[in-house]
Amino acid sequence: MAEAKKSVGSDNAEDILTKIENKSLKIESLIKQYKFIEAIKTALEGYPPLDERCKSANWIGVHKALMAIKDVEGMLRSLDPQYYDILMKYIYRGLSTGNRTTCDQCLKIHEKLTEKAGFGCILRSLADTVNTV
Repeated sequence: MAEAKKSVGSDNAEDILTKIENKSLKIESLIKQYKFIEAIKTALEGYPPLDERCKSANWIGVHKALMAIKDVEGMLRSLDPQYYDILMKYIYRGLSTGNRTTCDQCLKIHEKLTEKAGFGCILRSLADTVNTV
């Protein structure tokens, strides 16, 4: 596992952007196939690097997956709990956009995620200022 992190960190921004673009294409394909839960799982895989361009590119794919979710409770049931904190971070990023449609969807997911994961999920996502999305 440490080797995987090391190789991701050693990639340059252009390589990472290419990987993110490929992941985004896979997300779009899953959404077109009505596989929304698989799309969100794919979107949350691989924590974004520190580079702001990579974070922005990654957010685009995550945003598409978040907006496609119709069955929030079903998504949370099938999502591994290790992704709850990451998902919460992206929800707060979505809320920060100020876009009404995005905010409405993020608030709906936030409510259900808080019920499922508890308030600790909120605190951990807000307190972690190192691993920002």
